[in-house]
Amino acid sequence: MGNHPSRPSQSADPDVVGVAVRDGVELAYEVYNQEHPVTVVLVPTWAIVHSRFWKAQIGFLARHYRVITFDGRGSGLSSRPEGAQAYTDRQYADDILAVLDATATPSAVLVVESCGASWAVHVASGNPERVVGLFAIAPSCGLPVPTPDRDHVPWDERLDSTQGWAKYNKHYWLGGGYDDFVEFFFAKMFSEPHSTKQIEDCIGWAHEISPQTLSDTTAGRLGCEGAFCAPIAPLARQVTCPVVVVHGTDDRIRPHAIAEMLAELTRGELVLLEGVGHGPSARDPVKINHLIKAFVDRLFPVPTRRTWVRALRRPPRALYLSSPIGLGHAQRDVAVAAELRARRPELEIDWLAQNPVTKVLAQHGERLHPASAWLRNESGHIEHEAGEHDLHAFQAIRRMDEILVHNFMVFDEVVADGDYDLVIGDEAWDVDYFLHENPELKRFSFAWMTDFVGWLPMPDGGPREAALTADYNAEMIEQRARFARVRDRSVFVGDPDDIVEDDFGPGLPSIRTWTQENFDFAGYVTGFDPAELEGTERLRAELGVGPQEKLCLVTVGGSGVGTSLLRRVMDVVPLVRQLAPELKFAFVTGPRIDPGSLPAWEGSTVLGYVPDLFRHLAACDVAVVQGGLTTTMELTALNKPFVYVPLRHHFEQNLHVRKRLDRYEAGRHLAYEDALDPDALAEAIVKEASRDVRYRPVATDGAARAAAMLADLV
Repeated sequence: MGNHPSRPSQSADPDVVGVAVRDGVELAYEVYNQEHPVTVVLVPTWAIVHSRFWKAQIGFLARHYRVITFDGRGSGLSSRPEGAQAYTDRQYADDILAVLDATATPSAVLVVESCGASWAVHVASGNPERVVGLFAIAPSCGLPVPTPDRDHVPWDERLDSTQGWAKYNKHYWLGGGYDDFVEFFFAKMFSEPHSTKQIEDCIGWAHEISPQTLSDTTAGRLGCEGAFCAPIAPLARQVTCPVVVVHGTDDRIRPHAIAEMLAELTRGELVLLEGVGHGPSARDPVKINHLIKAFVDRLFPVPTRRTWVRALRRPPRALYLSSPIGLGHAQRDVAVAAELRARRPELEIDWLAQNPVTKVLAQHGERLHPASAWLRNESGHIEHEAGEHDLHAFQAIRRMDEILVHNFMVFDEVVADGDYDLVIGDEAWDVDYFLHENPELKRFSFAWMTDFVGWLPMPDGGPREAALTADYNAEMIEQRARFARVRDRSVFVGDPDDIVEDDFGPGLPSIRTWTQENFDFAGYVTGFDPAELEGTERLRAELGVGPQEKLCLVTVGGSGVGTSLLRRVMDVVPLVRQLAPELKFAFVTGPRIDPGSLPAWEGSTVLGYVPDLFRHLAACDVAVVQGGLTTTMELTALNKPFVYVPLRHHFEQNLHVRKRLDRYEAGRHLAYEDALDPDALAEAIVKEASRDVRYRPVATDGAARAAAMLADLV
């Protein structure tokens, strides 16, 4: 039995998965970085959420310490005993000790949030040898501090009202009002604007337990229904370990006066977070992660040796971040880096990157920062999210939140130690977002590059998706207005006419107008000049294409999402060759699809990862591709006929990219539903192969223009 099965969207993989059993109650736990001598336990909060609540902390802390998480009784994969007496503070405290015993942990730093503070105080006061330090976030621990807007509402009496805190009521939960309460509670918990993802997560977790179980846990904590609730204040005075208490001043669940009293009773340090609500570990994870690490490092200081070099003695240095979702960013970024070196030959460039970008960088002899090994793979998450030629890109990126937090923390440590003059982020969403959330961490020039602006809802997403995308856009607009200094340059890879004409959302500005006001335009960056390409005839010969034959190249980008399209086209090879016998096929799987997993018909070849794919595109007579911008624009620059089949629900491919291709009058769009018809797919390929195309010309100096915008930032 395990806590939460590992999946690509998690920020770390556990070394140990197990179950502690105490008095017949099973407690599912996970241990990360098992061999590290310092242990941090992320204590349960309340049964309404399980240990995944700590997802923004696990990966970061597990790179530095041994980390234990477990689902508290009543939640997750742990047991759900019945009755209030099974859920007292003492029961939870003994569960912490049971997990420490089961994992052979003599002592640990306890990190708690909300109700977990009570349980940790019980352990720290009664078993001081087991607790090295206590880090309490937003404690809700039964201290005699008034909460004026909810103190007058009894939890266990029937009420005439269901408004406001009257929803926090046993009878309302059990009588059908649980869903209403959950939505109310988490909207209160995350008082910060633009907290849709955190609220959505917690509501989902809250529906993994029953109203009866939550009622039992609450009765136990409050000392109702025969349960004994020991006063916390006397126990807090007995705590002898170092304590840090953190609380938001905008906490609408419990006031920060509770934190002030807990810090006073434990003689601990108090940290107030201005304008922050009850869930800072989820809503402000970067700040919380820094505070936790600083606390643990004070308890376990490690001798360090550092070398400082006078600024004028060190060469200029840049850190380049290239989005790993596909290979297109890598190709253009290598081209921009080459142009940047041409302008600043003394510039040293390190790359913080992950597969498949690392393949392109290795091919070009670029220097990879060793911390790249710590990054969690974003392409793997995207593939995990995808269906049959279907990727809900907006939702997939929303659900990648814990990976983005983790990877930003890696970046943050790299730049803290690296003395970088310039950071270039090509759609490095994590870095751009969290720098705007934590602008005090910026200590370098920062250039942001992107080829689209604006999250857009897909038509079948309905009002909810329209509201979510508008909220994400509004947050970005607010960040940029308040912290314009975070980006020293915003570079749009394209021209103003490439931008969609939509608004960011109701009451928000035009995407094109706002982008023109906030970005510089580099023109498109292909990374090659079509006029200088050589060797295409030799390449055609290597692929077995004769003088009177034509080559159809089928490629689906750098992720594994395109397997379905490859198979669809493979299935129609015999049909196409009946209609056009001169056509031969080459299928490029990319770095994340095994060529051996795909069949090959007569007249076709299956290739794996192809460096500099544009050379194969230049050698073909027609192509079938997904709707990714890089490959379609390379084909446009090469004046090649092509059929493009955007991933379903991929807003960028269906809306942003298609807008740009329409402007260039390039390619034949084919919906995947139409591609499921063999005759329709074969007909589209044959028709496109016979078409003489003359697209709008694509700029060849985009890399040079982009580099010129970056050179003066070093």
